[in-house]
Amino acid sequence: MEESKLGGVKEHTTITGDSPRTEYEIEHGQQNALKRELKGRHMQMIAIGGSIGAGLFVGSGGALSNGGPGSLVICFIIIGVMLLFTVQALGELAVLYPVNGAFFTYSCRFISESWGFAMGWDYAIQWLTVLPFEITAAGVTISFWPEGAKVNIGVWIAVFLVALSAIQIFGVRGYGEVEFVLSVIKIIACVGFIILAAIIDCGGVPTDDRGYIGARYWHNPGAFRNGFKGFCSVFVTASFSFGGTELVGLCAAEAANPKKALPQATKQVFWRITFFYVVCLFMVGLVVPSDNENLLNASGANTKYSPFVIAINLAGIKALPSIFNVVITLSVLSVANSCAFASTRTMQALALRGMAPKFLMYIDKSGRPLPCIIIQLLFGLLAFVNEATAGTTFFSWLLALSGLANFFVWGSICLSHIRFRRAWRLQGHSLDELPYKAAFGVWGSYVGLTLNILCLIASFYVALFPLGGSPNAESFFESYLAAPIILVLYIGWKLWTRDWILFIRAKDMDVLTGLRENIEELEDGEVIEQEKLSWKNAPRKVLRSFI
Repeated sequence: MEESKLGGVKEHTTITGDSPRTEYEIEHGQQNALKRELKGRHMQMIAIGGSIGAGLFVGSGGALSNGGPGSLVICFIIIGVMLLFTVQALGELAVLYPVNGAFFTYSCRFISESWGFAMGWDYAIQWLTVLPFEITAAGVTISFWPEGAKVNIGVWIAVFLVALSAIQIFGVRGYGEVEFVLSVIKIIACVGFIILAAIIDCGGVPTDDRGYIGARYWHNPGAFRNGFKGFCSVFVTASFSFGGTELVGLCAAEAANPKKALPQATKQVFWRITFFYVVCLFMVGLVVPSDNENLLNASGANTKYSPFVIAINLAGIKALPSIFNVVITLSVLSVANSCAFASTRTMQALALRGMAPKFLMYIDKSGRPLPCIIIQLLFGLLAFVNEATAGTTFFSWLLALSGLANFFVWGSICLSHIRFRRAWRLQGHSLDELPYKAAFGVWGSYVGLTLNILCLIASFYVALFPLGGSPNAESFFESYLAAPIILVLYIGWKLWTRDWILFIRAKDMDVLTGLRENIEELEDGEVIEQEKLSWKNAPRKVLRSFI
């Protein structure tokens, strides 16, 4: 490995087969760096409630209508298990390498530069394009109230954009505090709904003339709808609902104590998946029939058709629908806040690695990547396109850019972990040196990668043969546009750099850069203790690993 100093940036050139691989890393003291101001409480709340938004509160209604309560719960469990393995793998890598860019950087190191470039830009594009949608969605939620509907949606878009811009002034600490408060609200709402749904199901609401419901709706209209195609269609909704789970790893570069906070945060994902998604949606399936006509409009931010709001309305409870709509509005704003964080940090990391314009590398004295923030907020202005006649069509194609991004990102995290473990072993290191080990080891990453591939296949099937329609090119590309874009990015970078290496060989992988602080911590003997999982007593050990 050769090192040279180029304008305050340390360049590491590692020879990998036929061509050099260049990695950029800011040297301490030579340029402003991101601030490590995210505390443990921020990390845990980001992990537990950070990505709970319209996908869960509204989009799940469309999934319930398409696939039935059985498909809804099973698909969310499958995606949840996949993410459980993925986040554990990400946690191991992020604790060892708390570097900016996280999984994008890991793809560059442990898979290939070209694949890392494709993943980095696809992830940045995903959040850049989701922001105007989320801001618009927040404006749409206001129309739930008659008074709010009288105000032009452009006014609400402007208000939310100003609020989002104000949060950026406070840097990563502002992001952390806002997410902490909003996540607490979302968690309270989920817990409250589960309790309320249990009461409704048992016939404990006087205004509900249905009486005891039990599992009635699982028998009539039934647990599954639209056959196998309906089952597959739920995968896309589930992946969108879980989008943002990987933000825990992206926060590593700005965590005050990543060695302690990240393992705790990744363990919280288990409870979010189990409790706030699976249990919530199971209860929704008990109290809302899947053939309810209002569910057909449950998409985007049509909060009037949220299955949670429908459940409350069917029970005849007054005032509570408005309260829950407030929660949905705040949840949408929370996701918009995450958009600004995820895209800006990814673009800045891309610039550090020479994969984006150099001006995006700049960070001010407060630790804010200002050029990236400005670009993200400019994308937010696209929300005003809703004022145009063709606004709906524009947004459909804008969201198509990020439709499948999550599956590619999560699969890349699992593959990065698999290849890292191989390189770590071949280069003479042992697992005992790792400050944190994924609870399910490398086999969990194999399972996670396999599930991601199966989800991509299921999504391809639904895109090619849409539910309730015949095959057509427009419908296919609206659902699967992200795949060809990733392919174009991947091939484009190979042509630009003339790097024809398919995979970086394990013996040539860089497993040292960004490791220094962790090695010092290891030398102090502060290794996170973990039990080694074995098949014997596995249930007990798995449970203990998440408590």
